[in-house]
Amino acid sequence: MKGELRMGLIDLFQKTRETSMEMKPQEDEAAKVVTCKGCGAELKAYAYGKNLYVCPHCGRYGRLLARTRIRQIADKDSFEELYANLAPADPIHFPGYAEKTAELAEKVGMPDAVKTGVCKIGGVETAIGVMDSHFMMASMGSVVGEKLTRLFEYATEKGLPVVLFTCSGGARMQEGMFSLLQMAKVSAAARRHSDAGLLYITVLTDPTTGGVTASFAMLGDIILAEPRTTIGFAGRRVIEGTIGQTLPDDFQSSEFLLSHGFCDKIVPRNQLRETLEKLLKLHCGSKSKKWQVWRRD
Repeated sequence: MKGELRMGLIDLFQKTRETSMEMKPQEDEAAKVVTCKGCGAELKAYAYGKNLYVCPHCGRYGRLLARTRIRQIADKDSFEELYANLAPADPIHFPGYAEKTAELAEKVGMPDAVKTGVCKIGGVETAIGVMDSHFMMASMGSVVGEKLTRLFEYATEKGLPVVLFTCSGGARMQEGMFSLLQMAKVSAAARRHSDAGLLYITVLTDPTTGGVTASFAMLGDIILAEPRTTIGFAGRRVIEGTIGQTLPDDFQSSEFLLSHGFCDKIVPRNQLRETLEKLLKLHCGSKSKKWQVWRRD
């Protein structure tokens, strides 16, 4: 059993290593190619990176490392990381969990599934959080919840807008109930940020599912999404079995959510930075009036 577990972990880490390499091609690797998982086309790695990891043939979006996303969005050299040293514990002593997170931290280059900090986007100081699917499919454990809660609290104290890039496979079962509690904790911090009259923008990326969707991902004042993003709570088979109906083919896609009013705009990756700049300058720019602090009755 231990041998099988070890082989399974090796396979997982190998896939993570390959994906990570795919997501950060260097100029001297111009001759290397990657294969699109959508259409199977062979793409020059460097050109693929220059195209923001979007296949020019079928338009499939590659999943980004958190640091790659920040490099695409933040003003150059403006990002300062917060809470970088928070690492997961093993609260329910799940077999192999400590070893798995330690290995992934080394391979992915971050101790858990979210990177948080402050940066400038179009000159507007912003608190930013980016979830990274390369770390256990960005499942939400105690560290993810704690870092996002602290980010909201920091932004509330400093009067900053928050931009979150979400992706997740849901709650992290290896932490049991501790994982589920993060939904309420982050949502409460987002509420206090809202009560202070501050802007919160979420950008839904592929996939955003489970407890993240059921909590802070859908609480943004403005909710953006990338094209053809999978967004949902429970799986298709579970829902169809519960309601006894066949769901539409595009169910739980960003396009389906937009048509039903669950998100505000689908933004192609090459327009995301410009869109965020406009929104932040409109609501939080130096020439715009400060938001009036308000409280709910």
